[in-house]
Order: sequence, then C-alpha cells, then structure tokens
Amino acid sequence: MATSRAHAFAALLDAFAGHLRAERHASPHTLRAYVADVREFFAALDKPLPGTVTAAGVRHWLRTLDGRLDRSSIGRKLAAVRGFFRFLVATKQLRRDPTVGIGTPKTRRKLPSHLSLDDVDRLLATPDPAAPRGLRERALLEVLYTAGLRVSELTGLDWERIDLDAGVARVLGKGRKERLAPLGRPALAALEAYRSACDGPRSGPVFRNARGGRLTPRSVARNLRTHVLRAGIRTRTTPHTLRHTFATHMLGAGADLRAIQELLGHASLSTTQRYTHVDLRHLMEAYDRAHPRA
Repeated sequence: MATSRAHAFAALLDAFAGHLRAERHASPHTLRAYVADVREFFAALDKPLPGTVTAAGVRHWLRTLDGRLDRSSIGRKLAAVRGFFRFLVATKQLRRDPTVGIGTPKTRRKLPSHLSLDDVDRLLATPDPAAPRGLRERALLEVLYTAGLRVSELTGLDWERIDLDAGVARVLGKGRKERLAPLGRPALAALEAYRSACDGPRSGPVFRNARGGRLTPRSVARNLRTHVLRAGIRTRTTPHTLRHTFATHMLGAGADLRAIQELLGHASLSTTQRYTHVDLRHLMEAYDRAHPRA
C-alpha cells in the first residue's frame, strides 16, 4: 500500500514538473527548486497523499521554517507548494486547495546594490586586451552592463541574435519572452574585437569556454569575481549587480521607469520601482535645491 501511494505521489510530482516546463517555461534551476520544495513539504508533514493535507498542516509547516530560514526563502517554498496544489485543483485531481487564504510571509525589501560609474570604469578596464580571453571578458562585461541582461540571457546569446549594424540583441528572457536589448557603442566595439579574434565559428553561442562550449552562468560569476578583485571594488558584485547598476544609472540619468521596465524585461512595473528607492538620496538633494518650500 505504501509503495503504491509513493508511486502515485511521484506521478503527480512528475505531472507538475511537466506543467512547469511546458506551460510556465520554468528554467531547469526553478524546476529543480520547486520539485525539491514540494518533496520537502510532504516529508515534513509525513503526509502520503495531497488529499490528506489541511490548512492547519500548512501553517504548522510554515511555523517550523520560521527562524531557520529567511522570509524570502520561506516565501519561495510556499510558492512551490501553493503552485503544486493549484495545479492539482486545476487538473481536477484534487477538490480543494489547502493553501487558500494562507498569506506569504512579508519580507523586508532590500535595496539592490549597485556600482558607481567609477567602479564600472575600473571593472571594464581589468580584462587584458592583448589576450583572446581578455577580449571575451571585456565584451562580456560590456554587454552585461550596457544591456542590463540577466546572466542566463547573456550566456544564452547567439551570434545570429545580435545585429551589430543596428546595435541591438534579441534576448530570450523569463518565460521565453523575447525583447530587443540596445547595445552601446563600447559594447559593440568590444563584440567586434572579440569576434575578429575568435578562431571558432561565427554562429551559435557568443560566449564560449576554452572547449568551445557555451559559457555557463556559474563561470560568468566566477570570472566576474576575479575582475572585481583586480579592480579593487569593495561592493559585493555578482552578474545581477551589473543589471541593477544598469537600471540605477539609467534612472539617475533621467530615464522613464516604463522605458527601464521594457529594457529589463520586467513583467510588472512594481519590480522596476525598486530602483526609485536606490536613487532617493539624489531626488531629495534635487528637492532641497529646487523646491521653494523645501
């Protein structure tokens, strides 16, 4: 009996994973995390089948996580479990969703860290222009910062998706949504220099490793840490920091939030509005200088 129930649960979990992959276009990382979170939830409650789970059980599980994990991690786990039950109800494999009415734990919104213009200049100057790898690294950093790409979007870039004459790249973002990302003159020049020095094919992945395969997000993050150390930058810097830096510098230069939303590929303007908090000091300084009642 226990074996058959385990098989039934595994089949439901496989179906949920297939739904995430096909309908939600979830990345492999998201897929692994959601499936692991759902498994962990049922193991913690020691419930063999979804139909035995109650709202009280879900709340008890959340209380066991409080204090062990930060609230954003708890919220992610709850989102995975909630998504699983919604899927079961939508596919008529379950009559009721025990997570209905259970709120997501409120989190303190952290301001995105970003680099100063001087930091960016020093970072971009670290790759060696005399070495092929240095040309690749310079092009990579220029594109990350100039276009505000996610690291997965950067590593997924193919030469066929870059129009060097028009100065744009066609980027495949979250949910496999495509958008045009403008590339500035320095990024275009760096890409041209990198492509000219490449011995490999002029099609397929733009950024390749030493074996000719597509560079991975982990490799990009590791290489970036090396350049950050060389540049003497003290701010904790990840590939996503350069994306935040792009948005912050755009906002500081007067760009419209809607335009930044489109450039970043954000589905919601509220996500982009985080950057108004980053620039609050500059807004207050301008207010103090200009407003007659300041």
